[in-house]
Amino acid sequence: MPNAGVSKRVSCGRGRGLALHPGATSRILGRGCLIILWELHLRRVLLVLMVYFSVFIPHHARAQSDGDDAYDPFADYSEFDESTDEEADINFFRHGRFFTIGAAVGYRGFTDKLSSLFSSGPTYGIFMSYFFDLRLAIQFGFLTGDHAFNYTFPDAENFTGNVNMTFLNFDLKYYLNTQNLTRGVADLNPYFFGGIAQVYRTKTLSGDLGESKDNTLGLNVGGGIEIPISRKKSYFALQGTYRYFHFKDASYHFYSSTGVMSDIRPTGESYDFLAILGMNF
Repeated sequence: MPNAGVSKRVSCGRGRGLALHPGATSRILGRGCLIILWELHLRRVLLVLMVYFSVFIPHHARAQSDGDDAYDPFADYSEFDESTDEEADINFFRHGRFFTIGAAVGYRGFTDKLSSLFSSGPTYGIFMSYFFDLRLAIQFGFLTGDHAFNYTFPDAENFTGNVNMTFLNFDLKYYLNTQNLTRGVADLNPYFFGGIAQVYRTKTLSGDLGESKDNTLGLNVGGGIEIPISRKKSYFALQGTYRYFHFKDASYHFYSSTGVMSDIRPTGESYDFLAILGMNF
């Protein structure tokens, strides 16, 4: 017969058991087995969930991300091509110019009726350019020159004198790309420009006409070509400019000291041909 004083071990699952005293009731035994079985079941569920989240969820997220990138037309879009911009900046810092200054001398003429009133003559000044990149720059210019005035009225009264024309120019300048041309031509720098000019005119005339000053706003358009010299540290340029302006008196006839009206009105524009010697910085 079994020993009544020894505890009895009752099995409640695989590898698990519950030690009971010989006097324990079957109710306690059933409750203990249920607790142990519920604990085993809960651990298995947690283990399955951990395996699922660690293996399947990241793989699904990567697959969805790859699918979105494959079908999204804006997935690889970038507003700026950083590599291209960086290459352009490096090329500008290595081969470009930041600032140029040059002295100019040349010839100025006039059109329409001004050509019969003002003589053509020399003009001189300075130009300064600031570069945004290899092709685009802004140009500031100062040009001045004196021109003889000569007009004979219908009553044979003659007026002579001097007219000073000064221009302050502000232009946008664009250089053409010649890198794909032959080596000799590729070294040249042709350009076009356009902008505005403040025109100052001082007339010093004989007789009662005396001296007068006025100014107006004009428009510039032109082009030129630069030839690099001294290992591109300096340059020589030839430039042509056509300038439109309109003074107030261009709409009226003028009169002699005896009240005789002129048979022309001072209408017309000016043009310049310049040689420029400049330095690059």
